[in-house]
Amino acid sequence: MKKVGIIGWRGMVGSVLISRMIEEGDFNRIEASFFSTSQSGQSGPLINEIQYTLKDALSAESLSEMDIIISAQGGDYTKEIRPKLESLNWKGYWIDAASAKRMDDDSVIILDPVNKAHIDQSIDRGVKNYIGGNCTVSLMLMGVGSLFQHDLIEWMSSMTYQAASGGGAKHMKELLSQMSVIGDEYEKIQDSNILDIDDKMSSLLRGNDLDAKNFGVPLALNIIPWIDSSLDNGQTREEWKAMSEANKILNLEQQIPIDGTCVRIGALRSHSQALTIKLKRNIPLDEIESILKSNSEWVEFVDNNPESTREKLNPRYVSGTLKTTVGRVRKMNLGDEYLNLFTCGDQLLWGAAEPLRRMMNILL
Repeated sequence: MKKVGIIGWRGMVGSVLISRMIEEGDFNRIEASFFSTSQSGQSGPLINEIQYTLKDALSAESLSEMDIIISAQGGDYTKEIRPKLESLNWKGYWIDAASAKRMDDDSVIILDPVNKAHIDQSIDRGVKNYIGGNCTVSLMLMGVGSLFQHDLIEWMSSMTYQAASGGGAKHMKELLSQMSVIGDEYEKIQDSNILDIDDKMSSLLRGNDLDAKNFGVPLALNIIPWIDSSLDNGQTREEWKAMSEANKILNLEQQIPIDGTCVRIGALRSHSQALTIKLKRNIPLDEIESILKSNSEWVEFVDNNPESTREKLNPRYVSGTLKTTVGRVRKMNLGDEYLNLFTCGDQLLWGAAEPLRRMMNILL
C-alpha cells in the first residue's frame, strides 16, 4: 500500500475530505499517517478501529517517508514545507488545497471531471504537484466545462454569489451569530409597523451590536461585493482567478477572457454564479442543453421554469451533495450568440475537498 500523509485534517476542508474518504472506503487502500503542526505525539482520529498517533507536520524528514502528501493546512505551511521536501530530493506527490503553488509552472490545477486527460499527461511527464483550484472556478467548470471542451466560448462574464463558507468556519459562525441577534431583536418588535421594523433592522446593521470582525461589516441582511485583496486594475484577486485558473485547468494555449464581480452573500454554504457567455457561433438552444446535460454524472440540468428553479437552483438543494445544478439557460436580448445561465454547487465538496480525494485515487 502507498503511504499517504494528511495534514490539516481538523479544519473545515480537511474534515470534509476525511468524511468523504471514509464514505468511499479510501482508507482501505492506503497506509495513512496524520500530521499536526502543534500536537505531534498525541492521539489523532479513530478510523476503521485504528487509533492514529499524530506525527510532526514540521518535520520534512518524517514527511519525506510518504509516497503522497495531502495538505489542507494553508498556503503559509506549503511555502515553508514544500521547499524543504525538495531539498531532501523527495520523489513523492504533493496534493494541496491551498493556492500557494496553484499557478506555478511545475503544478497542475486538478478537476478531473474536466481535465482528466491533462492530469494523466502530467503524471506521465513526471509532474509532482497537484493543486485544488479556486472554489468558484472549479464549480463554474463543473457546470459548464463541456461548453469549453466543445470550443464554443469566445468570452464569459461570471457574477458570483458566494456563501460564508468560502471564508471558513469562523465566517460561517459569524453569519449565524449575526442572524441570531437579528432574530432576537425581531422577536421584540414583530408586531410593529413594517417600516418601523425596517428602520430598526437598518439601525442594527449600521451599528456596532453585530459581530463583524471577520467580514468587516455584517453579512446577514446584506451583501459584500468584494472578496480577497485588491489588484492594480481594480479587480479583486478572487475575480482575477476566474480567467487565470480556468485557462490553466483547461490547459488552453489561446486564452479565453473571463471576468466579473465576486459577491459575498448571506448563504451559509455553497456558491452560485450567473454566467453571461459569448458563443463563438449561433448554436441552437436544444443543442446547448444537450451538451450541458452530457457534461458529467454530477451535473443536473434544471429546466427554465419557476418551479424547477426554486427547487433545485440554489444552495438549499446542492449543499452536502456532489450535485452541480445548471439552469436558467436561455439566449439573451443581446443576440443569438449570447447565452445566459446559472449554476450552483457545494463549495466544500467540488470546490475544495473532492478534487483532492479523487487526485489521490488517480495516483493510487
